[in-house]
Amino acid sequence: MEPLTGPRAELARLIAQNREDYAGLSRLLGRNAAYIQQFIKRGVPKRLAEEDRKKLARYFDIDESRLGGPAPQPAPAEGLIAIPRFDIQASAGPGAFTDEEQPVAHLGFDERFLKQLCSARPADLSIIRVRGDSMFPTLADGDDIMVDRSIQGIKLQDGIYVLRRDDTLTVKRIAVHPGSRKLTISSDNSAYPTWPECEPGDVEVIGRVVWAGRKIS
Repeated sequence: MEPLTGPRAELARLIAQNREDYAGLSRLLGRNAAYIQQFIKRGVPKRLAEEDRKKLARYFDIDESRLGGPAPQPAPAEGLIAIPRFDIQASAGPGAFTDEEQPVAHLGFDERFLKQLCSARPADLSIIRVRGDSMFPTLADGDDIMVDRSIQGIKLQDGIYVLRRDDTLTVKRIAVHPGSRKLTISSDNSAYPTWPECEPGDVEVIGRVVWAGRKIS
């Protein structure tokens, strides 16, 4: 039998150390009695389900990263606010942007700097990545953008927004007509089309772009 590695080896060690038994832990998870043994001995399933992993981590009082969960994020330096960055791209391709998504990293920002950007709470701020050149030169392919998803952040006024169109996230510039309140949705890259006279109710606004970061080649 191949040597145990990773979460399987860690779970086997915890079971032996705490004098637990496979069947008892399987029942704790609401699984059949052979579930834990099969996972450790045969690698079936290949990884623990998220809810099973969380239950086992709580039971053994350990961080779930030891059982294959995401690595814990380091606490930001004193005075910094951690803003989550999600593995979501806007301007092309599908983008879910739901509360169930897990961040892939956190970026630390000075609290006073964030207040200068917008009035949103840190919990309403998210960072995603731009894909494509439709907003070039303002935003380039690969730029990180901070999106204000608060009530104020989705209130339309002139600015750059992340929108959802046909299950696709896009980054566009919006201009609001002062009289009719109709929208002109455009790209900063003139090679892309403009949509004039759009009704506000026809646009699903995810949030306003308040900051962008770029890697310098």
